[in-house]
Amino acid sequence: MDTKKKIAILRNWMKSEGFDAMIIPSTDPHCGEYVPEHWEIRKWISGFTGSAGTAVITLDTAALWTDSRYFIQAAQQLEGSGISLMKDRLPETPSISEWLSDNLVNGCKIAICGEMFSHQEFQALQFELHGRLEIISCTDPFNDLWQDRPSLPKDHIYVQPIEFAGITAKDKINQIRGIMAKEQINTLLISALDEIAWTTNLRGNDVHCNPVFISYLLIGENACTLYIMPEKVSPEIQDYLTSQGIQTKEYNTIFADLKKLESVWIDSATTNQAIYDSLQINPFVKRSPVAFLKSVKNEQEIEGFHQAMLRDGVAMVKFLKWLHPAVVGGKETELSISNKLEEFRAQQANYLDISFDTISAYGEHGAIVHYEPTEETDIPVKPEGFLLLDSGAQYADGTTDITRTIALGDLTPAMKLDYTLVLKGFIQLGLAKFPTGTCGTQLDVLARQFMWSHGKNYLHGTGHGVGSHLCVHEGPHQIRMNHVPAELKAGMTVTDEPGLYLEGRYGIRTENTLLVVPFLETEFGSYLQFEHLTLCPIDKEPILVEMLSAEEKDWLNTYHLTVYEKLSPFLAPEEKEWLAEATKSI
Repeated sequence: MDTKKKIAILRNWMKSEGFDAMIIPSTDPHCGEYVPEHWEIRKWISGFTGSAGTAVITLDTAALWTDSRYFIQAAQQLEGSGISLMKDRLPETPSISEWLSDNLVNGCKIAICGEMFSHQEFQALQFELHGRLEIISCTDPFNDLWQDRPSLPKDHIYVQPIEFAGITAKDKINQIRGIMAKEQINTLLISALDEIAWTTNLRGNDVHCNPVFISYLLIGENACTLYIMPEKVSPEIQDYLTSQGIQTKEYNTIFADLKKLESVWIDSATTNQAIYDSLQINPFVKRSPVAFLKSVKNEQEIEGFHQAMLRDGVAMVKFLKWLHPAVVGGKETELSISNKLEEFRAQQANYLDISFDTISAYGEHGAIVHYEPTEETDIPVKPEGFLLLDSGAQYADGTTDITRTIALGDLTPAMKLDYTLVLKGFIQLGLAKFPTGTCGTQLDVLARQFMWSHGKNYLHGTGHGVGSHLCVHEGPHQIRMNHVPAELKAGMTVTDEPGLYLEGRYGIRTENTLLVVPFLETEFGSYLQFEHLTLCPIDKEPILVEMLSAEEKDWLNTYHLTVYEKLSPFLAPEEKEWLAEATKSI
Protein backbone atom coordinates (compact mmCIF):
# COMPACT_ATOMS: atom_id res chain seq x y z
CA MET A 1 0.00 0.00 0.00
CA ASP A 2 1.48 3.37 -0.98
CA THR A 3 1.72 6.41 1.28
CA LYS A 4 -1.26 8.23 -0.26
CA LYS A 5 -3.57 5.27 0.42
CA LYS A 6 -2.35 5.00 4.02
CA ILE A 7 -2.99 8.70 4.58
CA ALA A 8 -6.47 8.32 3.06
CA ILE A 9 -7.25 5.53 5.55
CA LEU A 10 -6.07 7.71 8.43
CA ARG A 11 -8.14 10.66 7.20
CA ASN A 12 -11.26 8.52 7.11
CA TRP A 13 -10.64 7.58 10.74
CA MET A 14 -10.03 11.24 11.65
CA LYS A 15 -13.33 12.25 10.07
CA SER A 16 -15.23 9.51 11.91
CA GLU A 17 -13.71 10.62 15.24
CA GLY A 18 -14.15 14.33 14.66
CA PHE A 19 -10.42 15.20 14.38
CA ASP A 20 -9.04 17.85 12.04
CA ALA A 21 -5.40 16.78 12.30
CA MET A 22 -3.12 14.14 13.82
CA ILE A 23 0.49 14.44 14.95
CA ILE A 24 2.59 11.30 14.56
CA PRO A 25 6.07 11.34 16.15
CA SER A 26 8.86 8.80 15.69
CA THR A 27 8.89 7.55 19.24
CA ASP A 28 7.21 4.84 21.34
CA PRO A 29 5.59 4.65 24.82
CA HIS A 30 9.08 4.86 26.33
CA CYS A 31 10.08 7.97 24.36
CA GLY A 32 12.98 6.17 22.75
CA GLU A 33 15.05 7.34 19.79
CA TYR A 34 15.01 3.88 18.21
CA VAL A 35 11.82 1.88 18.55
CA PRO A 36 10.48 -1.64 17.95
CA GLU A 37 8.84 -2.18 14.55
CA HIS A 38 5.43 -2.31 16.25
CA TRP A 39 5.68 1.41 16.99
CA GLU A 40 7.28 2.60 13.75
CA ILE A 41 4.03 4.38 12.89
CA ARG A 42 5.57 7.53 11.42
CA LYS A 43 7.72 5.39 9.15
CA TRP A 44 4.67 3.37 8.05
CA ILE A 45 2.41 6.34 7.36
CA SER A 46 5.01 8.53 5.58
CA GLY A 47 7.48 6.19 3.89
CA PHE A 48 10.36 8.19 5.40
CA THR A 49 12.73 5.74 7.12
CA GLY A 50 15.03 8.09 9.09
CA SER A 51 15.16 7.69 12.87
CA ALA A 52 13.95 11.24 13.64
CA GLY A 53 10.89 13.00 12.29
CA THR A 54 7.32 14.02 13.04
CA ALA A 55 4.46 13.74 10.55
CA VAL A 56 1.39 15.97 10.76
CA ILE A 57 -1.68 14.97 8.76
CA THR A 58 -4.71 17.23 8.34
CA LEU A 59 -7.85 16.47 6.36
CA ASP A 60 -6.40 18.10 3.25
CA THR A 61 -2.63 18.50 3.66
CA ALA A 62 0.39 16.85 5.28
CA ALA A 63 3.93 17.73 6.32
CA LEU A 64 6.94 16.07 7.94
CA TRP A 65 9.57 17.73 10.13
CA THR A 66 13.06 16.29 10.39
CA ASP A 67 16.55 17.57 11.21
CA SER A 68 19.54 18.30 9.02
CA ARG A 69 20.86 14.72 9.15
CA TYR A 70 17.92 13.66 6.99
CA PHE A 71 17.12 16.64 4.71
CA ILE A 72 18.38 14.93 1.55
CA GLN A 73 17.02 11.49 2.42
CA ALA A 74 13.60 12.83 3.40
CA ALA A 75 13.29 14.89 0.22
CA GLN A 76 13.91 11.77 -1.83
CA GLN A 77 11.61 9.46 0.16
CA LEU A 78 8.71 11.95 0.41
CA GLU A 79 8.66 12.75 -3.29
CA GLY A 80 5.21 12.09 -4.74
CA SER A 81 3.70 11.23 -1.34
CA GLY A 82 1.74 14.45 -0.87
CA ILE A 83 3.77 15.16 2.28
CA SER A 84 5.75 18.42 2.35
CA LEU A 85 9.24 18.37 3.88
CA MET A 86 9.80 20.81 6.74
CA LYS A 87 13.50 21.36 7.43
CA ASP A 88 13.53 21.61 11.20
CA ARG A 89 15.54 24.34 12.99
CA LEU A 90 16.04 26.47 9.89
CA PRO A 91 14.89 30.10 10.37
CA GLU A 92 12.39 29.93 7.52
CA THR A 93 10.77 26.68 8.71
CA PRO A 94 7.61 27.09 10.81
CA SER A 95 7.28 25.02 13.95
CA ILE A 96 4.59 22.35 14.08
CA SER A 97 2.36 24.59 16.21
CA GLU A 98 2.84 27.55 13.83
CA TRP A 99 2.04 25.37 10.83
CA LEU A 100 -1.06 23.98 12.50
CA SER A 101 -2.24 27.48 13.40
CA ASP A 102 -1.74 28.59 9.80
CA ASN A 103 -3.57 25.59 8.34
CA LEU A 104 -6.47 25.17 10.77
CA VAL A 105 -9.13 27.52 12.11
CA ASN A 106 -9.61 28.17 15.82
CA GLY A 107 -11.35 25.38 17.69
CA CYS A 108 -10.13 22.55 15.49
CA LYS A 109 -9.26 19.27 17.24
CA ILE A 110 -5.83 17.68 16.94
CA ALA A 111 -5.32 14.02 17.84
CA ILE A 112 -2.21 12.59 19.38
CA CYS A 113 -1.72 9.01 20.53
CA GLY A 114 -1.08 9.55 24.24
CA GLU A 115 1.36 6.66 24.51
CA MET A 116 3.57 8.09 21.74
CA PHE A 117 3.86 11.62 23.13
CA SER A 118 5.89 12.56 26.18
CA HIS A 119 4.16 14.67 28.81
CA GLN A 120 6.78 17.37 28.23
CA GLU A 121 6.01 17.53 24.50
CA PHE A 122 2.25 17.54 25.19
CA GLN A 123 2.58 20.48 27.58
CA ALA A 124 4.83 22.41 25.19
CA LEU A 125 2.37 21.99 22.33
CA GLN A 126 -0.54 23.12 24.47
CA PHE A 127 1.40 26.21 25.50
CA GLU A 128 2.41 27.06 21.94
CA LEU A 129 -1.14 26.78 20.64
CA HIS A 130 -2.49 29.10 23.38
CA GLY A 131 -5.84 27.34 23.40
CA ARG A 132 -6.56 28.19 19.76
CA LEU A 133 -6.58 24.52 18.85
CA GLU A 134 -7.59 21.61 21.09
CA ILE A 135 -5.06 18.81 21.63
CA ILE A 136 -6.74 15.49 22.48
CA SER A 137 -4.86 12.43 23.72
CA CYS A 138 -6.46 9.33 22.21
CA THR A 139 -5.77 5.61 22.29
CA ASP A 140 -3.63 4.12 19.52
CA PRO A 141 -5.84 3.75 16.38
CA PHE A 142 -3.18 2.03 14.29
CA ASN A 143 -3.93 -1.45 15.62
CA ASP A 144 -6.96 -1.26 13.32
CA LEU A 145 -5.59 1.01 10.56
CA TRP A 146 -2.25 -0.78 10.09
CA GLN A 147 -3.50 -4.24 9.09
CA ASP A 148 -0.14 -6.06 8.96
CA ARG A 149 1.30 -4.24 11.97
CA PRO A 150 4.21 -6.16 13.56
CA SER A 151 3.51 -7.61 16.99
CA LEU A 152 5.44 -6.64 20.10
CA PRO A 153 8.70 -8.60 20.51
CA LYS A 154 8.68 -11.40 23.08
CA ASP A 155 12.33 -12.46 23.18
CA HIS A 156 13.80 -13.47 26.53
CA ILE A 157 15.85 -10.94 28.49
CA TYR A 158 19.34 -11.74 29.82
CA VAL A 159 21.66 -10.65 32.63
CA GLN A 160 24.52 -8.18 32.12
CA PRO A 161 27.27 -9.91 34.16
CA ILE A 162 28.56 -8.13 37.24
CA GLU A 163 32.12 -8.19 35.87
CA PHE A 164 30.88 -5.82 33.15
CA ALA A 165 28.14 -3.97 35.09
CA GLY A 166 30.38 -3.29 38.09
CA ILE A 167 27.52 -2.70 40.56
CA THR A 168 24.66 -5.03 41.44
CA ALA A 169 21.10 -4.09 40.62
CA LYS A 170 20.26 -4.21 44.33
CA ASP A 171 22.96 -1.64 45.09
CA LYS A 172 21.86 0.59 42.20
CA ILE A 173 18.26 0.52 43.45
CA ASN A 174 19.39 1.46 46.96
CA GLN A 175 21.47 4.30 45.51
CA ILE A 176 18.39 5.54 43.66
CA ARG A 177 16.32 5.28 46.85
CA GLY A 178 18.86 7.49 48.60
CA ILE A 179 18.31 10.18 45.96
CA MET A 180 14.53 9.75 46.29
CA ALA A 181 14.77 10.23 50.05
CA LYS A 182 16.60 13.53 49.58
CA GLU A 183 13.71 14.70 47.38
CA GLN A 184 11.23 13.33 49.97
CA ILE A 185 9.57 11.17 47.30
CA ASN A 186 8.77 7.54 48.06
CA THR A 187 8.11 6.24 44.51
CA LEU A 188 9.98 6.67 41.22
CA LEU A 189 8.62 5.65 37.81
CA ILE A 190 11.28 4.79 35.22
CA SER A 191 9.99 4.67 31.64
CA ALA A 192 13.17 4.99 29.54
CA LEU A 193 14.26 1.52 28.42
CA ASP A 194 18.00 2.11 28.71
CA GLU A 195 17.53 3.39 32.27
CA ILE A 196 15.58 0.25 33.17
CA ALA A 197 18.23 -1.98 31.58
CA TRP A 198 21.02 -0.19 33.46
CA THR A 199 19.21 -0.25 36.81
CA THR A 200 18.31 -3.95 36.66
CA ASN A 201 21.55 -5.13 34.97
CA LEU A 202 19.39 -6.80 32.34
CA ARG A 203 19.51 -6.55 28.56
CA GLY A 204 17.18 -7.57 25.73
CA ASN A 205 16.67 -7.64 21.97
CA ASP A 206 13.47 -5.63 21.54
CA VAL A 207 14.97 -2.66 19.68
CA HIS A 208 17.20 -3.02 16.62
CA CYS A 209 20.87 -2.52 17.65
CA ASN A 210 19.89 -1.38 21.16
CA PRO A 211 20.03 -4.12 23.86
CA VAL A 212 16.91 -3.03 25.76
CA PHE A 213 13.52 -4.57 26.50
CA ILE A 214 9.98 -3.23 26.72
CA SER A 215 9.06 -2.60 30.34
CA TYR A 216 8.40 -0.08 33.10
CA LEU A 217 10.13 -0.01 36.48
CA LEU A 218 8.50 1.32 39.65
CA ILE A 219 10.85 1.82 42.61
CA GLY A 220 9.27 2.35 46.01
CA GLU A 221 10.69 2.63 49.50
CA ASN A 222 10.34 -1.09 50.15
CA ALA A 223 9.38 -2.65 46.81
CA CYS A 224 10.63 -2.59 43.26
CA THR A 225 8.40 -3.82 40.42
CA LEU A 226 9.32 -4.57 36.82
CA TYR A 227 6.29 -4.37 34.51
CA ILE A 228 7.05 -6.70 31.60
CA MET A 229 5.40 -9.26 29.35
CA PRO A 230 5.71 -12.56 31.28
CA GLU A 231 6.86 -14.46 28.17
CA LYS A 232 10.11 -12.51 28.30
CA VAL A 233 11.09 -13.75 31.78
CA SER A 234 12.63 -17.22 31.99
CA PRO A 235 12.70 -19.09 35.32
CA GLU A 236 16.41 -18.26 35.64
CA ILE A 237 15.74 -14.56 35.14
CA GLN A 238 12.89 -14.71 37.63
CA ASP A 239 15.29 -16.16 40.19
CA TYR A 240 17.80 -13.43 39.42
CA LEU A 241 15.18 -10.71 39.83
CA THR A 242 14.06 -12.15 43.14
CA SER A 243 17.67 -12.17 44.36
CA GLN A 244 17.90 -8.44 43.56
CA GLY A 245 14.65 -7.56 45.33
CA ILE A 246 12.65 -7.02 42.13
CA GLN A 247 9.17 -8.44 41.61
CA THR A 248 7.42 -8.65 38.24
CA LYS A 249 3.96 -7.76 37.00
CA GLU A 250 2.34 -7.86 33.58
CA TYR A 251 3.37 -4.93 31.37
CA ASN A 252 0.01 -3.17 30.99
CA THR A 253 -0.96 -3.37 34.67
CA ILE A 254 1.23 -0.31 35.26
CA PHE A 255 -1.74 1.94 34.50
CA ALA A 256 -3.92 0.47 37.25
CA ASP A 257 -1.10 0.50 39.79
CA LEU A 258 -0.23 4.14 39.11
CA LYS A 259 -3.79 5.14 40.03
CA LYS A 260 -3.17 3.86 43.58
CA LEU A 261 -0.10 5.99 44.27
CA GLU A 262 -0.13 8.89 46.72
CA SER A 263 3.11 10.38 45.35
CA VAL A 264 5.40 9.62 42.44
CA TRP A 265 8.47 11.07 40.70
CA ILE A 266 8.30 11.14 36.91
CA ASP A 267 10.60 12.43 34.19
CA SER A 268 8.28 14.38 31.88
CA ALA A 269 10.68 13.93 28.94
CA THR A 270 10.47 10.12 29.11
CA THR A 271 6.99 9.59 30.58
CA ASN A 272 4.23 9.40 28.00
CA GLN A 273 1.02 11.39 28.21
CA ALA A 274 -1.16 8.27 28.65
CA ILE A 275 0.83 7.36 31.76
CA TYR A 276 0.49 10.92 33.05
CA ASP A 277 -3.27 10.85 32.45
CA SER A 278 -3.57 7.69 34.53
CA LEU A 279 -2.20 9.39 37.65
CA GLN A 280 -4.70 10.49 40.28
CA ILE A 281 -2.22 12.93 41.85
CA ASN A 282 0.09 15.74 40.80
CA PRO A 283 3.47 14.03 40.37
CA PHE A 284 6.89 15.34 41.31
CA VAL A 285 8.41 16.21 37.93
CA LYS A 286 12.21 16.23 37.51
CA ARG A 287 14.82 14.61 35.30
CA SER A 288 15.23 10.95 36.21
CA PRO A 289 18.19 10.42 38.56
CA VAL A 290 19.10 7.31 36.57
CA ALA A 291 20.08 9.37 33.51
CA PHE A 292 22.91 10.99 35.48
CA LEU A 293 23.94 7.85 37.37
CA LYS A 294 24.13 5.82 34.16
CA SER A 295 26.15 8.44 32.27
CA VAL A 296 29.10 8.29 34.70
CA LYS A 297 30.81 4.95 34.14
CA ASN A 298 32.28 2.95 37.03
CA GLU A 299 35.71 1.27 36.95
CA GLN A 300 34.48 -2.01 35.48
CA GLU A 301 32.46 -0.24 32.79
CA ILE A 302 35.48 1.91 31.85
CA GLU A 303 37.67 -1.18 31.64
CA GLY A 304 34.99 -2.78 29.48
CA PHE A 305 35.12 0.19 27.12
CA HIS A 306 38.91 -0.12 26.86
CA GLN A 307 38.68 -3.82 26.05
CA ALA A 308 35.82 -3.37 23.56
CA MET A 309 37.66 -0.54 21.81
CA LEU A 310 40.79 -2.69 21.58
CA ARG A 311 38.93 -5.50 19.82
CA ASP A 312 37.00 -3.04 17.68
CA GLY A 313 40.28 -1.42 16.63
CA VAL A 314 41.65 -4.80 15.58
CA ALA A 315 38.54 -5.40 13.47
CA MET A 316 38.84 -1.94 11.91
CA VAL A 317 42.50 -2.46 10.99
CA LYS A 318 41.75 -5.82 9.37
CA PHE A 319 38.93 -4.16 7.45
CA LEU A 320 40.94 -1.12 6.34
CA LYS A 321 43.79 -3.32 5.13
CA TRP A 322 41.24 -5.28 3.06
CA LEU A 323 39.41 -2.22 1.72
CA HIS A 324 41.71 -0.60 -0.86
CA PRO A 325 42.66 -3.79 -2.78
CA ALA A 326 39.03 -4.89 -2.73
CA VAL A 327 37.82 -1.59 -4.18
CA VAL A 328 40.50 -1.70 -6.87
CA GLY A 329 39.17 -5.16 -7.72
CA GLY A 330 36.01 -3.44 -8.90
CA LYS A 331 33.36 -5.67 -7.31
CA GLU A 332 32.57 -3.84 -4.05
CA THR A 333 29.49 -1.79 -3.27
CA GLU A 334 28.39 0.21 -0.24
CA LEU A 335 26.43 -2.78 1.07
CA SER A 336 29.17 -5.35 0.48
CA ILE A 337 31.64 -3.08 2.31
CA SER A 338 29.23 -2.68 5.23
CA ASN A 339 28.74 -6.45 5.40
CA LYS A 340 32.49 -7.06 5.29
CA LEU A 341 33.10 -4.73 8.21
CA GLU A 342 30.45 -6.53 10.25
CA GLU A 343 32.12 -9.82 9.35
CA PHE A 344 35.45 -8.63 10.78
CA ARG A 345 33.75 -7.40 13.96
CA ALA A 346 31.86 -10.66 14.42
CA GLN A 347 35.21 -12.47 14.65
CA GLN A 348 36.02 -10.57 17.86
CA ALA A 349 35.38 -11.91 21.37
CA ASN A 350 32.23 -10.69 23.14
CA TYR A 351 30.74 -9.38 19.87
CA LEU A 352 26.93 -9.40 19.96
CA ASP A 353 25.62 -7.03 17.27
CA ILE A 354 26.19 -3.75 15.47
CA SER A 355 25.32 -0.70 17.58
CA PHE A 356 23.50 1.06 14.71
CA ASP A 357 23.00 0.49 11.02
CA THR A 358 26.33 1.17 9.32
CA ILE A 359 26.60 4.38 7.34
CA SER A 360 28.58 3.19 4.32
CA ALA A 361 28.34 6.25 2.10
CA TYR A 362 30.36 6.62 -1.09
CA GLY A 363 30.73 9.83 -3.06
CA GLU A 364 27.65 12.02 -3.05
CA HIS A 365 25.90 9.67 -0.61
CA GLY A 366 28.37 10.91 2.01
CA ALA A 367 26.53 14.24 2.02
CA ILE A 368 23.44 12.44 3.38
CA VAL A 369 24.44 12.61 7.03
CA HIS A 370 22.68 9.42 8.15
CA TYR A 371 22.65 7.55 4.86
CA GLU A 372 22.17 3.79 5.15
CA PRO A 373 22.63 1.79 1.95
CA THR A 374 19.75 -0.42 0.85
CA GLU A 375 19.26 -2.77 -2.08
CA GLU A 376 17.58 0.14 -3.89
CA THR A 377 20.25 2.79 -3.17
CA ASP A 378 23.40 0.63 -3.16
CA ILE A 379 26.07 1.80 -5.61
CA PRO A 380 29.51 0.51 -6.68
CA VAL A 381 32.50 1.90 -4.80
CA LYS A 382 35.31 3.05 -7.09
CA PRO A 383 39.03 3.73 -6.43
CA GLU A 384 38.45 7.49 -6.36
CA GLY A 385 36.95 10.07 -4.02
CA PHE A 386 35.77 9.58 -0.43
CA LEU A 387 34.06 6.76 1.44
CA LEU A 388 32.42 7.91 4.68
CA LEU A 389 32.08 4.99 7.09
CA ASP A 390 30.24 5.54 10.39
CA SER A 391 29.81 2.30 12.32
CA GLY A 392 29.87 0.63 15.71
CA ALA A 393 29.37 -2.58 17.59
CA GLN A 394 27.68 -3.95 20.68
CA TYR A 395 30.14 -5.99 22.70
CA ALA A 396 29.10 -7.54 26.00
CA ASP A 397 31.56 -5.25 27.76
CA GLY A 398 31.10 -2.04 25.79
CA THR A 399 29.55 -0.15 22.88
CA THR A 400 31.60 1.43 20.09
CA ASP A 401 30.97 4.30 17.67
CA ILE A 402 33.58 5.39 15.12
CA THR A 403 33.64 7.32 11.85
CA ARG A 404 36.44 7.40 9.33
CA THR A 405 36.46 9.17 5.97
CA ILE A 406 38.72 7.23 3.63
CA ALA A 407 40.39 8.44 0.44
CA LEU A 408 39.98 5.71 -2.16
CA GLY A 409 41.88 7.50 -4.92
CA ASP A 410 42.36 10.94 -6.44
CA LEU A 411 40.97 13.91 -4.50
CA THR A 412 40.42 17.53 -5.49
CA PRO A 413 42.11 20.37 -3.59
CA ALA A 414 38.69 21.33 -2.20
CA MET A 415 38.17 17.83 -0.80
CA LYS A 416 41.57 17.93 0.91
CA LEU A 417 40.84 21.37 2.36
CA ASP A 418 37.50 20.27 3.79
CA TYR A 419 38.99 17.07 5.19
CA THR A 420 41.73 19.06 6.93
CA LEU A 421 39.27 21.59 8.37
CA VAL A 422 37.26 18.74 9.88
CA LEU A 423 40.39 17.06 11.22
CA LYS A 424 41.66 20.27 12.86
CA GLY A 425 38.34 20.75 14.68
CA PHE A 426 38.29 17.10 15.71
CA ILE A 427 41.79 17.37 17.16
CA GLN A 428 41.21 20.66 18.96
CA LEU A 429 38.05 19.45 20.68
CA GLY A 430 39.86 16.30 21.78
CA LEU A 431 42.70 18.45 23.21
CA ALA A 432 40.34 20.58 25.35
CA LYS A 433 41.09 21.22 29.02
CA PHE A 434 38.14 22.65 30.91
CA PRO A 435 36.95 23.39 34.46
CA THR A 436 34.53 21.13 36.28
CA GLY A 437 31.00 22.42 35.64
CA THR A 438 31.55 22.94 31.90
CA CYS A 439 28.77 21.74 29.59
CA GLY A 440 29.21 20.47 26.06
CA THR A 441 27.77 23.60 24.46
CA GLN A 442 30.68 25.61 25.85
CA LEU A 443 33.16 23.36 23.99
CA ASP A 444 31.30 22.96 20.69
CA VAL A 445 33.00 25.92 18.99
CA LEU A 446 36.37 24.17 19.28
CA ALA A 447 35.23 21.66 16.66
CA ARG A 448 33.73 24.30 14.35
CA GLN A 449 36.19 27.19 14.56
CA PHE A 450 38.24 26.33 11.46
CA MET A 451 35.17 25.63 9.33
CA TRP A 452 33.59 28.90 10.44
CA SER A 453 36.73 30.78 9.39
CA HIS A 454 36.05 29.45 5.87
CA GLY A 455 32.31 30.19 6.01
CA LYS A 456 31.40 26.53 6.45
CA ASN A 457 29.41 24.62 9.06
CA TYR A 458 27.50 21.45 9.87
CA LEU A 459 24.06 21.35 11.49
CA HIS A 460 24.18 18.18 13.57
CA GLY A 461 25.54 17.85 17.10
CA THR A 462 29.25 17.35 17.68
CA GLY A 463 29.07 14.75 20.41
CA HIS A 464 26.80 12.42 22.39
CA GLY A 465 27.23 9.98 25.24
CA VAL A 466 27.67 6.26 24.58
CA GLY A 467 26.15 3.53 26.76
CA SER A 468 27.94 0.60 28.37
CA HIS A 469 26.57 -2.25 26.25
CA LEU A 470 23.52 -0.04 25.89
CA CYS A 471 22.25 2.60 23.48
CA VAL A 472 24.89 4.17 21.27
CA HIS A 473 23.24 7.57 21.85
CA GLU A 474 23.11 8.46 25.54
CA GLY A 475 22.46 11.62 27.54
CA PRO A 476 21.94 13.79 29.41
CA HIS A 477 25.17 15.47 28.23
CA GLN A 478 25.89 16.43 24.63
CA ILE A 479 28.30 18.62 22.68
CA ARG A 480 26.28 20.79 20.30
CA MET A 481 25.54 24.39 19.29
CA ASN A 482 22.13 24.67 20.95
CA HIS A 483 22.32 24.87 24.72
CA VAL A 484 22.35 21.59 26.65
CA PRO A 485 23.12 22.44 30.29
CA ALA A 486 24.17 18.97 31.52
CA GLU A 487 27.73 19.13 32.88
CA LEU A 488 30.56 16.97 31.60
CA LYS A 489 31.79 14.82 34.49
CA ALA A 490 34.75 12.48 34.90
CA GLY A 491 33.67 9.00 33.84
CA MET A 492 31.33 10.15 31.08
CA THR A 493 31.82 8.93 27.52
CA VAL A 494 31.18 11.35 24.66
CA THR A 495 31.86 11.33 20.93
CA ASP A 496 33.88 13.90 18.97
CA GLU A 497 32.47 13.96 15.43
CA PRO A 498 32.59 17.17 13.38
CA GLY A 499 31.80 16.94 9.66
CA LEU A 500 31.20 18.78 6.40
CA TYR A 501 28.61 17.87 3.76
CA LEU A 502 28.27 19.14 0.20
CA GLU A 503 25.06 17.95 -1.41
CA GLY A 504 25.60 16.07 -4.63
CA ARG A 505 29.38 15.90 -4.08
CA TYR A 506 30.71 14.31 -0.88
CA GLY A 507 30.62 14.19 2.91
CA ILE A 508 33.39 14.10 5.51
CA ARG A 509 33.26 13.14 9.18
CA THR A 510 35.87 11.96 11.67
CA GLU A 511 34.73 10.49 14.98
CA ASN A 512 36.26 8.96 18.09
CA THR A 513 34.60 8.05 21.36
CA LEU A 514 36.20 9.89 24.29
CA LEU A 515 36.26 9.45 28.06
CA VAL A 516 36.13 12.47 30.38
CA VAL A 517 39.00 12.16 32.89
CA PRO A 518 40.60 14.41 35.56
CA PHE A 519 43.28 16.84 34.35
CA LEU A 520 44.59 18.79 37.33
CA GLU A 521 43.71 20.68 40.52
CA THR A 522 44.72 24.32 40.96
CA GLU A 523 43.80 27.23 43.20
CA PHE A 524 41.12 27.94 40.60
CA GLY A 525 39.47 24.53 41.00
CA SER A 526 39.49 21.12 39.34
CA TYR A 527 39.94 20.65 35.61
CA LEU A 528 39.01 17.87 33.18
CA GLN A 529 40.25 16.60 29.84
CA PHE A 530 39.47 13.89 27.28
CA GLU A 531 41.04 10.48 26.76
CA HIS A 532 40.52 8.92 23.32
CA LEU A 533 39.03 5.44 23.71
CA THR A 534 38.78 4.66 19.99
CA LEU A 535 41.84 2.97 18.51
CA CYS A 536 42.00 3.23 14.72
CA PRO A 537 44.27 5.04 12.25
CA ILE A 538 43.01 8.27 10.70
CA ASP A 539 43.60 8.46 6.94
CA LYS A 540 46.62 10.75 6.35
CA GLU A 541 46.31 10.84 2.55
CA PRO A 542 43.77 13.74 2.36
CA ILE A 543 45.52 15.94 4.95
CA LEU A 544 46.98 19.27 3.89
CA VAL A 545 49.83 18.90 6.37
CA GLU A 546 50.91 22.54 6.04
CA MET A 547 47.53 23.57 7.54
CA LEU A 548 48.12 21.65 10.77
CA SER A 549 49.71 23.43 13.71
CA ALA A 550 52.69 21.88 15.47
CA GLU A 551 50.34 20.93 18.32
CA GLU A 552 47.96 19.19 15.92
CA LYS A 553 50.74 17.26 14.19
CA ASP A 554 52.10 16.19 17.55
CA TRP A 555 48.67 14.99 18.66
CA LEU A 556 48.12 12.98 15.46
CA ASN A 557 51.56 11.37 15.64
CA THR A 558 51.16 10.53 19.34
CA TYR A 559 47.69 9.11 18.75
CA HIS A 560 48.92 6.96 15.88
CA LEU A 561 51.82 5.69 17.97
CA THR A 562 49.34 4.67 20.68
CA VAL A 563 47.14 2.93 18.10
CA TYR A 564 50.10 0.95 16.79
CA GLU A 565 51.43 -0.01 20.22
CA LYS A 566 48.04 -1.20 21.49
CA LEU A 567 46.76 -3.00 18.39
CA SER A 568 49.88 -4.51 16.82
CA PRO A 569 50.24 -7.38 19.37
CA PHE A 570 46.91 -8.75 18.14
CA LEU A 571 47.67 -8.60 14.41
CA ALA A 572 49.24 -10.95 11.90
CA PRO A 573 52.64 -9.85 10.47
CA GLU A 574 51.18 -8.47 7.22
CA GLU A 575 48.47 -6.60 9.17
CA LYS A 576 51.09 -5.19 11.53
CA GLU A 577 53.11 -4.03 8.53
CA TRP A 578 50.07 -2.29 7.06
CA LEU A 579 49.32 -0.60 10.41
CA ALA A 580 52.92 0.60 10.75
CA GLU A 581 52.57 2.43 7.44
CA ALA A 582 49.09 3.76 8.28
CA THR A 583 50.35 5.21 11.59
CA LYS A 584 53.72 6.54 10.37
CA SER A 585 54.47 10.05 11.61
CA ILE A 586 53.74 13.04 9.39
